[in-house]
Amino acid sequence: MEKMKMQSTNIVDENIKRIGELFPNCLTERLDENGRPEVAIDFDKLKQELSKDIVEGPEERYQFTWPDKRNAIRLANAPTTDTLRPCREESVNFDTTQNLYIEGDNLSVLKLLRENYLGKVKMIYIDPPYNTGNDFVYNDNFAQSAGEYIHNSGQEDEEGNCLVANTESNGRFHTDWLNMIYPRLKVAKDLLSEDGVIFISIDEHESHNLRKICDEVFGIGNFIAQIVWEKRYTRSNNSKRFTTLTEPLLCYVKNSTNVTDIKEKRNEKADSIYTNPDNDPRGVWTSVSYVNPATKDQRPNLSYSLYNPITNKEVIHPTNAWKYEKATYEQHVKENKLYWGKNGENSYPRLKKFLFEMEGGMVPVDLWSYEDSGSTDMASKELENLLGRKIFDFPKPKELIMRILSLIINAKQDTDFFVLDFFSGSATTAHAVMQLNAEDGGNRKFIMVQLPEATDEKSEAYKAGYKTICEIGKERIRRAGKKIVEELEKKKVEEGLFAGSSTGSEAGPLDIGFRVLKLDSSNMQDVYYSPEQFNENLLFEDNIKPDRTDEDLLFQAMIELGIELSAKIEILELSRESLDVHDPSSKFSAQSSKTKVYNVNNGYLMACFDKDVNETTITEIARQHPYYFVLRDSSFATDNVADNFEQIWEEYSKDTIRKII
Repeated sequence: MEKMKMQSTNIVDENIKRIGELFPNCLTERLDENGRPEVAIDFDKLKQELSKDIVEGPEERYQFTWPDKRNAIRLANAPTTDTLRPCREESVNFDTTQNLYIEGDNLSVLKLLRENYLGKVKMIYIDPPYNTGNDFVYNDNFAQSAGEYIHNSGQEDEEGNCLVANTESNGRFHTDWLNMIYPRLKVAKDLLSEDGVIFISIDEHESHNLRKICDEVFGIGNFIAQIVWEKRYTRSNNSKRFTTLTEPLLCYVKNSTNVTDIKEKRNEKADSIYTNPDNDPRGVWTSVSYVNPATKDQRPNLSYSLYNPITNKEVIHPTNAWKYEKATYEQHVKENKLYWGKNGENSYPRLKKFLFEMEGGMVPVDLWSYEDSGSTDMASKELENLLGRKIFDFPKPKELIMRILSLIINAKQDTDFFVLDFFSGSATTAHAVMQLNAEDGGNRKFIMVQLPEATDEKSEAYKAGYKTICEIGKERIRRAGKKIVEELEKKKVEEGLFAGSSTGSEAGPLDIGFRVLKLDSSNMQDVYYSPEQFNENLLFEDNIKPDRTDEDLLFQAMIELGIELSAKIEILELSRESLDVHDPSSKFSAQSSKTKVYNVNNGYLMACFDKDVNETTITEIARQHPYYFVLRDSSFATDNVADNFEQIWEEYSKDTIRKII
């Protein structure tokens, strides 16, 4: 039986494996920090493999760098032994919901999510903390002091004298911010599906740097747009120079070859321009000019005479060409797609564009007005009404996120996918997901991640009982979900439908729940990871921390085995009838006639963490043929059970992967 690692994947090892597959001659060996041999990369050989010329030394090249960037890269690749612990009492519909709310530092959480949601997230939206010149909560243990920054960036002379003014406007704060955001984006990229999209809200102070980071992380060819969002519509007289009414919103895709087009759903405003002045049987239409901006000299192949069927006159443009070649024009005439005016009074025809031809949606624009996307004022008022008082500054409007979520990727109006926000804040994204699902019957699932940052004791949030930002976010989701369901019920009553059956999709009722998970250190004692560093007496101690529950162990196992953290969990109670408590090798006495067994995703994983598991229980589990079975190494009721364990599985379910912790 294989021992579980109980830590996230070591991305460096995975990268070394991939490079070795491409360039096996670049693999070498070295001794690790414990003096044991390990596989490594010969970087000199790798450089030569990637160059057409002889590589002799460093050369100047275009790059974007800052102090401690290498440490940021290392941080993104380093594994973690942290885990996520379930919290049923703070969850809503824990056993049935597909949504997650995760508390903890988002870098560690993202690494853990990478185990379960690799390539599964269709859309990411984040609104990271803006660079205000202050220290960050997310310092990742390597944020630099002013002195360290000056030294590391070469801004002091040989005697240590500062060469630049140490002000809040200098680059130190760019470095802190870049070191914060870079590793998080690197890990987040792995979570995106191949046709996945990420949107990032940012202000003007770091938008230029964020663009460079995203070019590096996602690839410059995967840049889609920098949207300008009209976040407010009134000027502030408190501003000394310009009032900022807009905010950048960056959009990148995981792989541009897999995202051929992006469209927006049509709306009433867009459809209002379609009319039918000539009673065309094909329905309402709008029109576009037939005249080419190019001149006749520039496009002589598009210069020819037209015929006005109403006035029976030949039409020739004096200076410009037409937009279409003559064969296409003749097809337009045949299909009655040219409009010359009600009485033929137009000097030149216009080409009809019918509404029924626009079913694929509209091409998005990169200017989003507050009327269509909400404003910060609207967002603040909605949150204040929902929570009863103003307790959160500058929330994003749910209308902005709903517009993002409604985008049509590759003409697929997909409404069943994961949405991730790892700077959740007031949980606007979760609110938007539930609201949009209620409106279009979708089955989008949200994953919110937020650091449990303490609220200021002088703040309205603290006075209202919200000690952390997470408490604000969770309460918002609870109240928003309840309100959405109430509005659905009210609408059904008004429309004369049966109340009490609010349905979000064919899969079942609207999901307004969320499963709360909290980041914590590993469930395992240090002896589990480094047994060689402990004496023999300690090796026989329980390797699981005393404050951890069976469900804590289950979720850490789910993380390592790549099982979605919203997976269905069923608790079974199996009989222990054959346990012989008089067996001299028995380590435990029978406390109950039942053994608790966790059944995850209908038998994909079955796990047991009780301390007196006998052959009857193991046999019963094996007969259900789970894909994985996980057991504590201290769970065997007797030494005989341990001796017969593998034989039982070989007889009843030899293909089941068995693991111990």
